[in-house]
Amino acid sequence: MAQAIRCCYSPATRHSHKEVIALSYKAFANISALQKKNVVNPLKKQLLLISLAVALAGCDKPKGPVSFTPEMASFSNEFDFDPLRGPVKDFSQTLLNDKGEVTKRVTGTMSKEGCFDTLELHDLENNSGVSLVLDANYYLEAESKEKRLRLQGKCQLAEFPAAGVTWDTDDNGFVVRATGKEIEVKYRYDDEGYPLGKTTTSKDATLSVVSTPSKDKRKKLDYTSVSTLNDKPLGNVKQACEYDSHDNPVSCSLEIVDESVTPQVSHKYSIKNTIEYY
Repeated sequence: MAQAIRCCYSPATRHSHKEVIALSYKAFANISALQKKNVVNPLKKQLLLISLAVALAGCDKPKGPVSFTPEMASFSNEFDFDPLRGPVKDFSQTLLNDKGEVTKRVTGTMSKEGCFDTLELHDLENNSGVSLVLDANYYLEAESKEKRLRLQGKCQLAEFPAAGVTWDTDDNGFVVRATGKEIEVKYRYDDEGYPLGKTTTSKDATLSVVSTPSKDKRKKLDYTSVSTLNDKPLGNVKQACEYDSHDNPVSCSLEIVDESVTPQVSHKYSIKNTIEYY
């Protein structure tokens, strides 16, 4: 039975679902032929049929969702966009306010190895943005070719020299801490690499963001998050999305509640994503 089950998963065999079905029919035919010759007794036939049924059931078993890579999770933390799963080739994320006006946009292209070849960030509300291009161990500013970010490992964040910021990673390659002259940021992730928030500490203030994703592992971007400043409520966020076959969001509704003012103010947004895969 163990050998029959392994037909679905063993790299050495790599049988497709159709191949397993074909093998099953062949086995049924062989069993019938042998039974006619009184070679196979009924009990053995039953065991063989059970083995084949288990093999087919194993092939139909759905795979769990793909985890978030260290680069995707860490960059999304640092540059404030939703992390994506799987073999992403290029993507865009566009944030629109309740009037349908674009307020922020993020676009990126990625290598098959999961590195950001390019990354563009545009904040239209504040008329700011940056365009980065990967060049060996650095991200360059696209127009000036100035070295902006130094990298470590395969293509992970290491240092932002102009701002005096350095990033530290854990044993799995995820950025878990950023340190500057008078500031420290600590990042948290779940066992699938999904960002669970961060704590920013300066001389006299501590800003904490705690994110709680959906219990459905395929809908991680359905989340709620709570922000506090020195343990006092600052705001909360709630997001719900529609997903593609890679368990990535294609569209989302986002509500941000500002609790720092009285009465509190709610802002509603929508997010439109385009994603291409390898």
